[in-house]
Amino acid sequence: MPETNIAPSRARFKKYIGVYFAVILFVAAFGLGLLTGQMLIVKKQTTDANGEISISKVLNLNRSINKSDSVDFNQFWEVWDTVKSKYVNKDVKDADLFYGAIQGLVYSLGDPYSMYMVPTVADEFAKDLSGEFEGIGAEIGIKGEQLMIVCPLADSPAEKAGLHAGDKILAIDATSTYGLDVNTAVNYIRGEAGSVVTLTISRDGLSDAFDVKITRQKINVPSVEFSWKGDKIAYIRILQFNEDTESLFDKYTNKLTSEGAKGIVLDLRNNPGGFLDAAVSMASEWVDNGVIVSEKSDNGVDNQHLTSGKHLLNGIKTVVLVNGGSASASEIVSGALQDHGLATIIGEKTFGKGSVQDFQTFTDGSALKLTVAEWYTPNGRNINKDGIAPDIKLVEDWTNEKIGEDKMLDKALDLLSASLWPPVKDATTTQK
Repeated sequence: MPETNIAPSRARFKKYIGVYFAVILFVAAFGLGLLTGQMLIVKKQTTDANGEISISKVLNLNRSINKSDSVDFNQFWEVWDTVKSKYVNKDVKDADLFYGAIQGLVYSLGDPYSMYMVPTVADEFAKDLSGEFEGIGAEIGIKGEQLMIVCPLADSPAEKAGLHAGDKILAIDATSTYGLDVNTAVNYIRGEAGSVVTLTISRDGLSDAFDVKITRQKINVPSVEFSWKGDKIAYIRILQFNEDTESLFDKYTNKLTSEGAKGIVLDLRNNPGGFLDAAVSMASEWVDNGVIVSEKSDNGVDNQHLTSGKHLLNGIKTVVLVNGGSASASEIVSGALQDHGLATIIGEKTFGKGSVQDFQTFTDGSALKLTVAEWYTPNGRNINKDGIAPDIKLVEDWTNEKIGEDKMLDKALDLLSASLWPPVKDATTTQK
């Protein structure tokens, strides 16, 4: 992954949706959450002569302005002063106390998708969106208080080592993951290309945990893959919704329409999400009128994202493949096509990550990702609560499928090749 900041000329406000801070472990952080805000991390002059963060440039030390009707901030400062004066290790950095206090403040919300990122972590988060990383090539997240693999990426060290979506990570290099937040877990798993990390894995159906040794490497992740299957069936796999997804998808859309595709398989399996505008743009190629997705906050505000573009894929028979690793932006696309009756959804119920995160950066390079709303499909289904249920349920069989076998894809190709295209079920009934 390049060790450079995003250039200021590329600054723009974008909405980002990903898996519970789902973290792509070649270092990435794809918060199966939606981020709204400016994705640029701009470094300001907040360091002293020794290169350390200067707390006076970050923190307003005028304690008189810190007031609240329900809490006494004097206690905060009393603890601060006590730690500074009495802690056994006198080398306590103000910046560490400051950042730790803010992290604790956000953590107290009990929301796995809201978090405060110190400058180094926020910088990594911004660079992760480029699609090039160093690590093992898998997304991780926390579900049911358990750290787990959301999905290994194609041809990644994680996939080659045999990791599966849904694998529980019990330990990282013999360090228990109990109580670890995703950021800390990522820091443990990240490392230089060529180094080795050992994950202790628990897998459903197996009685004993086992260790998996993985050699980290640099990974460049294409967000869109295209190929032809059978008689003019276009196969499009979306690995994530990042900065190049729209341009790549447009390229392949033009190709398949100009070459006369008879059907489309849109593979969103194990896709953790990404940028909202990429998801809306993609779904718009099928949806020629109406809403793609709505975001609703607790104050009743309903912000609708409408279809746009040329709608080049409208009318082409389409099957969408999803599973438990399909989240956020993937759920927005599959939910929109399902509600508008434009595709048959095959697979497993999706992850159910439909919360909206506001992403705000600060002058020192730190950032806050805060949940502010939830996503709803065009028919009003709460993605965060329900996920997207398939029209045709087909569970992936990791244990019994042969290498190279893909029964879900085979089912999609059979449907698209059939002389009688099956009608798409009403989305509201498939969810019951």
